[in-house]
Amino acid sequence: MELLLKQYFGYDTFRPLQSEIIQNVLQKNDSLVLMPTGGGKSLCYQIPALQFAGLTLVISPLISLMKDQVDNLKANGVQAEFINSTLSHQEIEQIKDSIKEKKVKLLYIAPERLALEDFKIFLLSQQISLIAIDEAHCISEWGHDFRKDYRNLTFLKKFFPNVPIIALTATATLKVREDILKQLSLVNSKIFISSFDRKNLNLMVMPKKDTFGKILSLLKKNKDEPAIIYCFSRDDTEKITQKLREAGLKALPYHAGLSSELRKKNQELFIQDKVNIIAATIAFGMGIDKPDIRVVIHHTFSKSIEGYYQEIGRAGRDGLTSDCVLFYTRGDVRKHKFFLDKVGDDTLRQSGSAKLEKMISYCESNSCRRKNILEYFGESYLETSCNGCDICLNLSPIKVEKAERTFDNVLFEKLRALRRTIAIERNVPPFIIFGDVSLREMAYVKPSNSDEFLSINGVGQQKLNDLGAAFLEVINNHPEDSTIFPKIRMEKKSKYHQRLERIKENSPNAYEPWTDEDDQRLRELYSMNYSIDKMGQLLKRQPSAIRSRLRKQGLE
Repeated sequence: MELLLKQYFGYDTFRPLQSEIIQNVLQKNDSLVLMPTGGGKSLCYQIPALQFAGLTLVISPLISLMKDQVDNLKANGVQAEFINSTLSHQEIEQIKDSIKEKKVKLLYIAPERLALEDFKIFLLSQQISLIAIDEAHCISEWGHDFRKDYRNLTFLKKFFPNVPIIALTATATLKVREDILKQLSLVNSKIFISSFDRKNLNLMVMPKKDTFGKILSLLKKNKDEPAIIYCFSRDDTEKITQKLREAGLKALPYHAGLSSELRKKNQELFIQDKVNIIAATIAFGMGIDKPDIRVVIHHTFSKSIEGYYQEIGRAGRDGLTSDCVLFYTRGDVRKHKFFLDKVGDDTLRQSGSAKLEKMISYCESNSCRRKNILEYFGESYLETSCNGCDICLNLSPIKVEKAERTFDNVLFEKLRALRRTIAIERNVPPFIIFGDVSLREMAYVKPSNSDEFLSINGVGQQKLNDLGAAFLEVINNHPEDSTIFPKIRMEKKSKYHQRLERIKENSPNAYEPWTDEDDQRLRELYSMNYSIDKMGQLLKRQPSAIRSRLRKQGLE
């Protein structure tokens, strides 16, 4: 598993719980995974998808995210596609043909697609190895983001009784977890609960007074960094956007009053780093997979802690320090209650009111913000101070400083510029090329050759082949300074290469590209009924690579 992790995704080790979850999936058991945004949920089904023989189906409500996720996988050398309403009939048929030819390992779809009978029939004709359900809390009416289309998923166990299901979410109370298990008929499934603690997020609640001045100060502290400002209404969104632009900042609005084309355009400009600030209603964010958002501001507080946690989850997905600031006034309570009173269903209205009171208590509390959130989700927090909220620090968020940068910032900006150029050429968001974490490490380590470049987190074999030369050229042409190549990086690199060398001792052609001659020889050996192990010995490759190539050739 570790070799697949490095080869395709560029990481040397798994994050907490990832390995255990993947093992459970590979054993074809059902799983319910609760892991915070940025915790690495996707790898929990992407790694098994690479090992299973058939197709992995990924169900997600976030149509706007699917292209980014698929582009990211393709950039890493993984065969992935999506089918949703943005594609033409002809494009969908072409993808279905590729699936029939076993050229797709992961297929992303929206839950609405499963309501179509012809699509169900198509899936039943394919070899489905795994079903992953993202944002699984959407299936529960007790969740903060219930979606009726998710009820379509209740048939999955009837249609695919022997296919393991992995349901994933970042936010689910005990009641919601139980409902997810019931709705999806996940019997005897294993539940994995990662810590909800996002240590890299500074959590701040401030009085809603002179908010625009405070917002400007916060944005200037995080100059040119991506930021989201959540607003209560369309009108608030437009007013704040206008004031930000008058102050000389690059800001755009996002709300339901804009045309779908303009919303899409504004979102794309933000994702592509052409605009760094979005002022938006809560409709924005669910479709954002941007890892480098450094500031999330709530101009009006959220209607539930689940919603708030989901929204601040947009910040710091790459693990770097980010600020989450909420402006609070009792006057905004009336706004939320006005809309709650209009809810016709008594049960939903009462549930909404209870959640609102919990949110108000959070805002008015004098105890650690982190502790409040974690205990809401059933997680104990025993530290006396989190050192990352306004209560524990006894500071305003404007005064909270980020940790001292030890990387070469000039080189980092050169690498960002190269990333932006390549992203524009390929029409993908910059983070698809490399995330800020990878660029910062490059600017710290300053790799000088391919082996050293491969040691960088986020650099797998595909990205080394595809992008290594361009980034190494910028790094090697950068004037030398006093930054020292850290010994620990060399140790990490050599550990990976030692593992690779051990494999190559027995399989010298491991991870080498397949040639036409190799494929011809493979077909000949297969026709002669050689065993997988014997074919591996003769072709000097691992048995797993032989199986994978046979499947690609339609021979297994």
